[in-house]
Amino acid sequence: MLQRLGSWLRAAGYDTFIEQDGRADYALLQQALKEDRLLITRDKKLLEHRRAPGTVVLLECDGLEDCIRDLSGKVSINWLYRPFTRCMVCNTLLRPADNEQLSSLSEKIQSQIDAPVYCSVCNKVYWDGGHVDRMRKRLEKWQAG
Repeated sequence: MLQRLGSWLRAAGYDTFIEQDGRADYALLQQALKEDRLLITRDKKLLEHRRAPGTVVLLECDGLEDCIRDLSGKVSINWLYRPFTRCMVCNTLLRPADNEQLSSLSEKIQSQIDAPVYCSVCNKVYWDGGHVDRMRKRLEKWQAG
Protein backbone atom coordinates (compact mmCIF):
# COMPACT_ATOMS: atom_id res chain seq x y z
CA MET A 1 0.00 0.00 0.00
CA LEU A 2 2.62 2.51 1.06
CA GLN A 3 5.62 1.37 -0.95
CA ARG A 4 6.42 4.83 -2.34
CA LEU A 5 6.37 6.28 1.18
CA GLY A 6 8.68 3.47 2.28
CA SER A 7 11.08 4.27 -0.54
CA TRP A 8 11.21 7.90 0.54
CA LEU A 9 11.85 6.91 4.16
CA ARG A 10 14.73 4.81 2.84
CA ALA A 11 15.98 7.79 0.81
CA ALA A 12 15.94 9.84 4.03
CA GLY A 13 18.18 7.21 5.61
CA TYR A 14 15.72 5.23 7.72
CA ASP A 15 16.04 1.46 8.04
CA THR A 16 12.83 0.64 6.19
CA PHE A 17 11.38 -2.78 5.48
CA ILE A 18 8.89 -2.69 2.60
CA GLU A 19 6.56 -5.69 2.48
CA GLN A 20 6.33 -7.23 -0.98
CA ASP A 21 4.62 -10.56 -0.31
CA GLY A 22 1.21 -9.56 1.03
CA ARG A 23 1.65 -11.50 4.27
CA ALA A 24 -1.06 -11.73 6.91
CA ASP A 25 -1.52 -8.75 9.23
CA TYR A 26 -0.52 -10.71 12.32
CA ALA A 27 2.75 -11.83 10.70
CA LEU A 28 3.59 -8.23 9.80
CA LEU A 29 2.83 -7.08 13.34
CA GLN A 30 4.95 -9.89 14.80
CA GLN A 31 7.88 -8.90 12.58
CA ALA A 32 7.54 -5.23 13.56
CA LEU A 33 7.51 -6.14 17.24
CA LYS A 34 10.46 -8.54 16.92
CA GLU A 35 12.55 -5.97 15.01
CA ASP A 36 11.39 -3.00 17.12
CA ARG A 37 9.94 -1.22 14.08
CA LEU A 38 6.91 0.93 13.50
CA LEU A 39 4.37 -0.66 11.19
CA ILE A 40 3.00 2.05 8.93
CA THR A 41 -0.28 1.10 7.28
CA ARG A 42 -3.62 2.28 5.98
CA ASP A 43 -5.26 -0.97 7.13
CA LYS A 44 -7.54 -0.18 10.09
CA LYS A 45 -7.83 -3.88 10.96
CA LEU A 46 -4.22 -3.88 12.17
CA LEU A 47 -5.27 -1.61 15.04
CA GLU A 48 -7.54 -4.38 16.36
CA HIS A 49 -4.58 -6.49 17.48
CA ARG A 50 -3.80 -6.35 21.17
CA ARG A 51 -0.14 -5.46 20.61
CA ALA A 52 -0.79 -2.78 17.96
CA PRO A 53 -0.62 0.34 20.20
CA GLY A 54 2.82 1.92 20.04
CA THR A 55 3.78 -0.15 17.00
CA VAL A 56 1.09 0.42 14.37
CA VAL A 57 0.82 3.87 12.80
CA LEU A 58 -2.43 4.22 10.89
CA LEU A 59 -2.34 6.68 8.01
CA GLU A 60 -5.50 8.02 6.47
CA CYS A 61 -4.21 9.47 3.25
CA ASP A 62 -4.27 9.25 -0.50
CA GLY A 63 -1.22 10.04 -2.56
CA LEU A 64 2.37 10.53 -1.51
CA GLU A 65 2.23 14.17 -0.41
CA ASP A 66 -0.85 13.51 1.73
CA CYS A 67 0.85 10.48 3.31
CA ILE A 68 4.00 12.51 4.02
CA ARG A 69 1.93 15.12 5.88
CA ASP A 70 -0.07 12.49 7.74
CA LEU A 71 3.01 10.52 8.82
CA SER A 72 4.94 13.66 9.80
CA GLY A 73 1.99 14.71 11.96
CA LYS A 74 1.94 11.37 13.81
CA VAL A 75 5.62 10.47 14.10
CA SER A 76 8.69 12.66 14.44
CA ILE A 77 10.40 12.22 11.07
CA ASN A 78 13.63 13.95 10.15
CA TRP A 79 13.52 13.83 6.37
CA LEU A 80 17.18 14.84 6.33
CA TYR A 81 18.22 12.16 8.84
CA ARG A 82 20.91 10.43 6.74
CA PRO A 83 19.90 10.98 3.12
CA PHE A 84 21.05 8.53 0.49
CA THR A 85 22.91 6.21 2.87
CA ARG A 86 20.75 3.12 2.18
CA CYS A 87 20.24 1.08 -0.95
CA MET A 88 16.91 2.04 -2.48
CA VAL A 89 16.41 -1.57 -3.63
CA CYS A 90 17.29 -3.65 -0.56
CA ASN A 91 17.79 -1.21 2.35
CA THR A 92 21.45 -2.15 2.97
CA LEU A 93 23.74 0.57 4.31
CA LEU A 94 25.89 1.88 1.48
CA ARG A 95 29.66 2.12 1.62
CA PRO A 96 32.20 4.00 -0.50
CA ALA A 97 32.72 2.38 -3.87
CA ASP A 98 36.18 1.13 -4.76
CA ASN A 99 37.85 0.91 -8.19
CA GLU A 100 36.60 -2.62 -8.79
CA GLN A 101 32.98 -1.59 -8.20
CA LEU A 102 33.39 1.53 -10.32
CA SER A 103 34.70 -0.56 -13.23
CA SER A 104 31.10 -1.44 -14.09
CA LEU A 105 30.52 2.22 -15.00
CA SER A 106 31.63 3.89 -18.20
CA GLU A 107 34.80 5.99 -18.04
CA LYS A 108 32.73 9.07 -18.86
CA ILE A 109 30.45 8.54 -15.84
CA GLN A 110 33.42 7.70 -13.61
CA SER A 111 35.07 11.00 -14.55
CA GLN A 112 31.92 13.00 -13.75
CA ILE A 113 31.00 11.66 -10.32
CA ASP A 114 32.20 12.41 -6.81
CA ALA A 115 31.95 10.10 -3.80
CA PRO A 116 30.15 7.12 -5.37
CA VAL A 117 28.73 4.56 -2.96
CA TYR A 118 28.08 0.86 -3.32
CA CYS A 119 25.54 -1.72 -2.12
CA SER A 120 27.30 -4.95 -1.21
CA VAL A 121 24.07 -6.94 -1.51
CA CYS A 122 22.69 -5.65 -4.84
CA ASN A 123 26.11 -4.83 -6.31
CA LYS A 124 24.69 -1.47 -7.32
CA VAL A 125 26.73 1.75 -7.50
CA TYR A 126 25.05 5.04 -6.59
CA TRP A 127 26.24 8.60 -7.15
CA ASP A 128 24.89 12.10 -6.89
CA GLY A 129 23.26 13.19 -10.10
CA GLY A 130 20.36 15.39 -11.14
CA HIS A 131 17.85 12.87 -9.78
CA VAL A 132 19.51 12.99 -6.35
CA ASP A 133 19.38 16.80 -6.38
CA ARG A 134 15.65 16.68 -7.15
CA MET A 135 15.05 14.08 -4.43
CA ARG A 136 17.08 16.08 -1.91
CA LYS A 137 14.93 19.16 -2.64
CA ARG A 138 11.78 17.15 -1.88
CA LEU A 139 13.28 15.88 1.38
CA GLU A 140 14.20 19.46 2.31
CA LYS A 141 10.68 20.65 1.50
CA TRP A 142 9.14 17.93 3.68
CA GLN A 143 11.57 18.71 6.50
CA ALA A 144 10.60 22.39 6.39
CA GLY A 145 6.97 21.34 6.71
